[in-house]
Amino acid sequence: MIRDITLGQYYPADSILHKLDPRVKLVTTISFLVALFLVNSWVGYVVATIFLVSVIRLSKVPFPFMVRGLKAIFLILMITVVFNLFLTPGDRVLVHFWKLQITDKGLRTAIFMAIRLVYLIVGSSVMTLTTTPNDLTDGMERLLGPLKKLHVPVHEVAMMMSIALRFIPILLEETDKIMKAQIARGADFESGNLLQKAKSLVPLLVPLFISAFRRANDLAMAMEARCYRGGEGRTKMKPLVYARRDYLAYGTVMIFLAVIIAVRIVL
Repeated sequence: MIRDITLGQYYPADSILHKLDPRVKLVTTISFLVALFLVNSWVGYVVATIFLVSVIRLSKVPFPFMVRGLKAIFLILMITVVFNLFLTPGDRVLVHFWKLQITDKGLRTAIFMAIRLVYLIVGSSVMTLTTTPNDLTDGMERLLGPLKKLHVPVHEVAMMMSIALRFIPILLEETDKIMKAQIARGADFESGNLLQKAKSLVPLLVPLFISAFRRANDLAMAMEARCYRGGEGRTKMKPLVYARRDYLAYGTVMIFLAVIIAVRIVL
């Protein structure tokens, strides 16, 4: 389960998506997530599906690797579907047993919510799988640049988000090592009821938190030892410059958003 989480990992490949400016990928991801909340019909989800599948094919990231991260949210997905399925009132009752009932609107809402959650995870994973943490930092800093006039610490915010993304695969690997070490010592993370499983996580969480704080302290000391200050005056080894493909990507995203809005208005 731990190794199935793909968010925050980078998958190297020679694709046009990897070569795009990180600002384009950030704007595209945000636009796609906004579009998912605008969709309220099957036609809209068909358009979103075509767009997402096209992006995945352009990324050259294997599809099984892309959807592997969905295993980690399976429980949340099921809870969301069940709650929407049984607790959403509607005009027509499809199934009724005991005090529970499934309505036409509940079934529709549950399906739409499940698709939306899956697309949210996959769409976000596309960005992190095709963009290095350094590029993400530079892209976020440039996009949030206008907020500097409001005295917002843009560079620090971008750096924190980049470090958080970079630490996700490291902590997942650390968690896997600790689990194997505890299992070798006789720990059992699978059997028992919910309370017993929660108690069995204590030998896992304690060393994991200690390791995370130690890594954070080492990183802070390393940055201070190198006189890292950030902010104004720092130059970039690879300055971000828009290319023709970036403008084409912006145009494609604008067309996608326009189609989604038009479908919502019409239907």
